[in-house]
Amino acid sequence: MASQIATNERINMDDLPLKAFHIKITALTFGAHLTDGYVLGTIGMAIIFMQNQMTLSPVWQGLIGASALIGLFFGSLILGGISGKIGRQKIFMFNFITITLFSLLQFFVTGPATLFICRVLIGFALGGDYAVGVALLAEFAPKKSRGVLLGALSVVWTVGYVAANIIGVVLMPSADPGIWRWLLASAAIPAAIVLILRIGTPESPRWLESKGRRDEAEAIVHKYLGANVYMDPEPAAPKKVSYFDLFNKENRKRTAFGGLFFMAIVIPYFAIYTFLPLILTTMNLSETWTVDLVLNLMLILGGLAGLWMTIKMTRRGFTLWSFGIMAVALMVLTFIPGAAVQIIAFLIFTFFMTAISNLTGVYPPELFPTNLRSQGVGMCTAISRLGAATGTYLLPVGIAGIGFTPTMLALACVLAFGFSMSYFWAPETKDANLVKSAEIKLGDTMGVPVKINTADNEV
Repeated sequence: MASQIATNERINMDDLPLKAFHIKITALTFGAHLTDGYVLGTIGMAIIFMQNQMTLSPVWQGLIGASALIGLFFGSLILGGISGKIGRQKIFMFNFITITLFSLLQFFVTGPATLFICRVLIGFALGGDYAVGVALLAEFAPKKSRGVLLGALSVVWTVGYVAANIIGVVLMPSADPGIWRWLLASAAIPAAIVLILRIGTPESPRWLESKGRRDEAEAIVHKYLGANVYMDPEPAAPKKVSYFDLFNKENRKRTAFGGLFFMAIVIPYFAIYTFLPLILTTMNLSETWTVDLVLNLMLILGGLAGLWMTIKMTRRGFTLWSFGIMAVALMVLTFIPGAAVQIIAFLIFTFFMTAISNLTGVYPPELFPTNLRSQGVGMCTAISRLGAATGTYLLPVGIAGIGFTPTMLALACVLAFGFSMSYFWAPETKDANLVKSAEIKLGDTMGVPVKINTADNEV
């Protein structure tokens, strides 16, 4: 009898234990991040192979290296905005049709310009998936599991990136001058698998609720999460929203924090790891199996440790410690000579860079209300990718023009800015209901975490 009562007791979807459906939605969202990591990981090796068939200037190297990031900027803005109007599910499917098609077309490119266009379009769809997939997952995830599920997106991204690195190293001895075509086109394989598995994905009930479609929202909650499960009503919101609402008095500070926090992480990450062979050569280190194994191992360990930190630490504390340690590591790498010291500093930087990257999937969806969530996540992603594309483009140009030391110092300054900005603006959203987390005010505490009463979910 007791078990029957427990089964029939109504329960808020935010308070659910982790269910099989949550794992499925998470896995489908993982697909975008795995593919993104793979797409961005392949290009560094591909550029080396391409030199055998076409001479690439530093400008073309930068443009091709940044091409997917440029597409991500526009895709996260445009498709994130469309998703706020027509729903998550349609964009969720469209993205991977585009990614699969243009990944295959990379095999047939005839020059750097056509490759650049293909990768911009791949990035466009990936950017849309960042905005839509993260919003969809956040809107289904229970509050106790939300941090680890969203944080794990970064770990999966790292797995895709590492897989691309390993495949690139394996292919490096190949005498086939067109091997880079196979490397780039291979991204179509994971993309096609994700596309097939996404068929039948339901719409976000929170989005339906925000549009006044309560009956449809409840039907999805009952079908996929249980007949006794309910969701909190969404706050009253204007029927029409736009990107301009992200910059009104209520939202502009959270938009600035989300975008700048994200950007300060990905600028040094993408700049350094897109051109890792160039960085290692400049540091008088050759890219060998041993070097690749150690760096890839550190990437994976950092991502896994970041998951643990997401669970155990506050969002704010994790952010500040990581930015501070990374900035110091790059300063040591820049100014203290000696191969051993530089290698240790680089490994520490790598570890904490992949660790804090877990929060890039966690913070943005927790900052915005449902009616602006996909637009907000899209805007944060767009700001980050604009910065990452700029940094990736400028890194080879900077090393060739002003040298290694000033270029690394500039990246350290980006991290120091991230620490300073987060000190004043980073909110504490851990364990808050998704509706409540979007109501936490930023900056009013001047660096003191906002206290959350997790017993009654009031801020």
